[in-house]
Amino acid sequence: MASASSQAYEVIKAEIISGRFPPGHRLVESDLTVLCDVSRTPVREALRRLVSEGLAEFSPNYGAQVADLAGEDLEALYELRTLIEGYAARRAATRISDAQIAELEALADRMEHLAGQQPVVPEEASANSQFHRIIVEAAKSSRLVSASNLVVEAPLVLRTIEHYSPEERARSMQHHRELIAAFKARDSQWAESAMISHIKAAFAAISRELSNRKTT
Repeated sequence: MASASSQAYEVIKAEIISGRFPPGHRLVESDLTVLCDVSRTPVREALRRLVSEGLAEFSPNYGAQVADLAGEDLEALYELRTLIEGYAARRAATRISDAQIAELEALADRMEHLAGQQPVVPEEASANSQFHRIIVEAAKSSRLVSASNLVVEAPLVLRTIEHYSPEERARSMQHHRELIAAFKARDSQWAESAMISHIKAAFAAISRELSNRKTT
């Protein structure tokens, strides 16, 4: 049962992160059993896990749906991301393996290749999520991984990169390259600073987009 639950969790999470299940999308158990090729019990366990991580929400009258973040909740999440991912990058700089750096370079290459496409394709959002996940894992702290699961991926539901201007998108790609350079140099302070700049820029982009939505 544990493997079926994990399978369902990974499938549903991938649909959320990619944007195929957008914010507010209703997570219907019967549909998810078909998608994940498991029974209802593993799907329910997967949904409970996604709710605990902030990727989904549950209401008694409506059921589960993809989290729709905004306002103070979103600001708090990004402040926590700054702290947690900044610290993760700092630790990772002296612990990351050459193989992991190579993975980051391949993902950066992939994102830059996809950056010329409009609209943003799901693969770019997935690559961005994987890029951040590798850095947290490279910090080699199980507690840090657990903490990051609660605050790092939840904002990715909003697929921030879709709201970037061309200049913001280019800057995000540059941040990725700067992080890789800091890791190659094994420079903890540089890596932390680059990650903090990266996350603050992402928050500025999504805040601008949400503000524009309110005025239109």
